[in-house]
Amino acid sequence: MNYEEKITLLNGDDFFSFFEYMHAQPRWVNSNGKRSIQVLGLCHHGENHSALFDPIRNLSLHKLHSLLGYVPQKGVLFSGTIESNLKFGGEDITDQAMCQAAAIAQADDFIDAKPEGYESPIAQGGTNVSGGQKQRLSIARAIAKSPKVYLFDDSFSALDYKTDAALRRALSEQVKDAAVIIVAQRISTILHAQQIIVLDEGKVAGIGTHEELMANCPTYQEIARSQLSEAELGGVGA
Repeated sequence: MNYEEKITLLNGDDFFSFFEYMHAQPRWVNSNGKRSIQVLGLCHHGENHSALFDPIRNLSLHKLHSLLGYVPQKGVLFSGTIESNLKFGGEDITDQAMCQAAAIAQADDFIDAKPEGYESPIAQGGTNVSGGQKQRLSIARAIAKSPKVYLFDDSFSALDYKTDAALRRALSEQVKDAAVIIVAQRISTILHAQQIIVLDEGKVAGIGTHEELMANCPTYQEIARSQLSEAELGGVGA
């Protein structure tokens, strides 16, 4: 069975076939291409496909949005406070869930260092925090929501490697019951994913673990060798 027969990824309504496949498979995925996230907006109108939990045609947009935690490549913050931003995903988010999400996102240190803590003001667009802080707050907001599906659209690229690794370790322990989809250009971000999907010009070029793709996917091999150390190429490292 070839890759196209195993999984349909990029054909509008069929995107939720990908979600169904992922729910049955290990839940970490990398998809090296923006199209996979962009097509999600087309999925709600499918007539004959099921979403991860309910028939997609029976889901309202409100319900669909409630299932998803999406973090774009460039974090988006709103005017208010750190607390109001982290609790933006729902009125039922508790202080404990907010603080836990901030810790997972590696944002608690700089929040606690602020005199006003979680009540610290945030300017529209997050212009009064650094790019890395903005991204960590955006990630924390998605985690605090406790969605069933996480979509990280190259969301870790603004983080340094140490923070990226620490965040992913903490995240993997927190979201064991959720589907996690990561779009990444940096292979170190998804090195230990249980399922990696490689896209090349909109086509599925490979599916497997890092070790499997290093053995049988030339596209992945080329990217990996340009980014990783010898130890990481062998599957060792954070």
